[in-house]
Amino acid sequence: MPELPEVETIRRDLAPLLVGQRIRRVTIHAGAERLAVTHAPRELEQALAGRRVESIGRHGKYLLLHLDDATTWVVHLRMTGSLHIAAGDAPPHRFERARIDLDDGRTLRFNDLRKFGTWHLVHDPAEAMPHTGPDALSEAFSPVWLAQRLRGRTAPVKALLLDQRVAAGVGNIYADEALWIARIHPETHGGRVSKPKVRALHAALLETLQQSLGDRGSSFSDYRDGLGAKGLHHIRVHVFRREGQPCERCGAIIEKSRVGGRGTHTCPWCQRRR
Repeated sequence: MPELPEVETIRRDLAPLLVGQRIRRVTIHAGAERLAVTHAPRELEQALAGRRVESIGRHGKYLLLHLDDATTWVVHLRMTGSLHIAAGDAPPHRFERARIDLDDGRTLRFNDLRKFGTWHLVHDPAEAMPHTGPDALSEAFSPVWLAQRLRGRTAPVKALLLDQRVAAGVGNIYADEALWIARIHPETHGGRVSKPKVRALHAALLETLQQSLGDRGSSFSDYRDGLGAKGLHHIRVHVFRREGQPCERCGAIIEKSRVGGRGTHTCPWCQRRR
């Protein structure tokens, strides 16, 4: 699933190409009707047609396209969704689910292998992002906030990091990476993470998210940026999907387990349970 760095990379790619453009036509292809959440598919196509994109924001894993009628088109890529600009006469991608024709002749394509992506058209973006906490790169996501969310919790810290109410935008890749950087075992109870370790974990989250942003995201499978290219961070990860390989810090063999139902990658030496 595209996480914060991937979605932010797409936002940065699309903003200079889309802001100020008017949407001429929207086509949600047959079989992708579940893409439209707040409207019936044909109604959503009609509501978006003729609108001008005023700005593009992001919160967590959500893209927020602010339109000239004070509505916001909220796009969630889910597991395999992607948005990229293409020429008007470019052939459709194998998994293209929707096409947005722009005034300047180019198109915005929405591709999605699994067809889990969603579109909302709302006046208040919060309506489309229920139970979502502060963006992980915002000032609101502070060490104090993180400590409050972990205090007294018996759930594994890895599972808590994946809770979008704690840190919007953090998913499996960057939770594993941050826990390795901070030397915290993923099964440690949230309430047992010490204050110094909470600060280290907060710093580690910012470090891994910013590093991935610099690499334009991680393309382990389907992720493509707003121009259709792969990111590079997947070749620089410390533990994620590196099971059976030596830890770059201590040489111990990285292990894979399941925590909270999610595949989890850990160095058994650097991240010993205390």
